[in-house]
Amino acid sequence: MFSAKKTRKNLSELEHLVMSVVWEHGDATTEDVRLALAKRHPMKESTVRTILSRLEEKGYCTHRTTGRTNVYRGVEAPANVAAKAVRQIIERLCGGSVEQLLLGMVNNDVLDEKELQRLAGRIAARKREGE
Repeated sequence: MFSAKKTRKNLSELEHLVMSVVWEHGDATTEDVRLALAKRHPMKESTVRTILSRLEEKGYCTHRTTGRTNVYRGVEAPANVAAKAVRQIIERLCGGSVEQLLLGMVNNDVLDEKELQRLAGRIAARKREGE
């Protein structure tokens, strides 16, 4: 078992779309986000500003001001955010057991044979590193 150090509120679908743009750009303004999402999810600039503000309050991004423009950047890489979200799921739904989660993924065909072999190889390599 483990404990999640600092839990954040989960990303909504729209917040995830916005963060995807921020992560992809590295640094992104409100206008960058609005234009990147214009075809998939058109929004007013004020809506994008509100979402970015919420993301900053939740701890997913931060900003610096250049002139009169806020430039946003992700606090952590997407893979780290995903790992922390999975930890929360493991704690809530699997009683803290990673094994229970993995068995559920195997039993429900989420992981295929090749993925299981790659995972076993990485576990073995990690174990050798620790010796």
